[in-house]
Amino acid sequence: METWLQNFPVFLLIFCRISAFFVVVPVFSTRSIPATFKIGLSFFVALVIFSSGGTGIAVPQDLTYILLIAREALIGLLLGFIAYLMFMAIQTAGSFIDIQIGFGIANVIDPMTGTSAPVIGNFKYLIATLLFLSMNGHHYLLDAIVYSYKWVPIDNNLLLKMIDGSLSEFLVRSFAQSFMLAFQMSAPLVTALFLTDIGLAFLARTAPQYNVFVIGVPLKIIVGLALLLLLMPGLALLFQNLFDIMFESMHNLLGLMGKSP
Repeated sequence: METWLQNFPVFLLIFCRISAFFVVVPVFSTRSIPATFKIGLSFFVALVIFSSGGTGIAVPQDLTYILLIAREALIGLLLGFIAYLMFMAIQTAGSFIDIQIGFGIANVIDPMTGTSAPVIGNFKYLIATLLFLSMNGHHYLLDAIVYSYKWVPIDNNLLLKMIDGSLSEFLVRSFAQSFMLAFQMSAPLVTALFLTDIGLAFLARTAPQYNVFVIGVPLKIIVGLALLLLLMPGLALLFQNLFDIMFESMHNLLGLMGKSP
């Protein structure tokens, strides 16, 4: 009974970090995945981590345990948020394209968050998810949360690291990087559609008899879809670079919260 009372709080701390990670991280946090599956997967992953290196750890049994729970949940949320932020760059790029192409008024339901999402953004997101699963990216996500205990053990000093502002600065830079990636992914189509608008403006000035509003909407859709078809072969390389940046950002976050094993 004494061993049980000593080890069970440690297991709960591990379970808090794992479950918080699966709440936010892409693929695993999709609403189509049942909550019982997420809880069961978190339980078994936490059990594996606990059996491999959590049996000899002692944690306080007083009110500071609540602070430890919040700290572990924050670590899992931060790791999952970095991966989620890079995936949301894909939908942000799709939003930029939809505004220019005219699909902004026809949003669809995003299966991951349950909210409305842009048409092109949701299309790119589904392609990115398939590529991510085909390269076993979900295995790398599991490796990231499992090996996070080597970088950031349970007896870490995360709250002290948050005081100096380095963690918040890293999150701001990651957000700026994701926005820049979204802008770079949408730049070719947005530029082409902007030039199409300029051509339609010249047409309206030189030939007023043409109704630009009637011609412009289908023309921009045709140009946008044609360019998207031409750029489709390059999406695989583009998304692969995005995934590399995502894993590198998670690695940098672990190095910022802890230290290299």
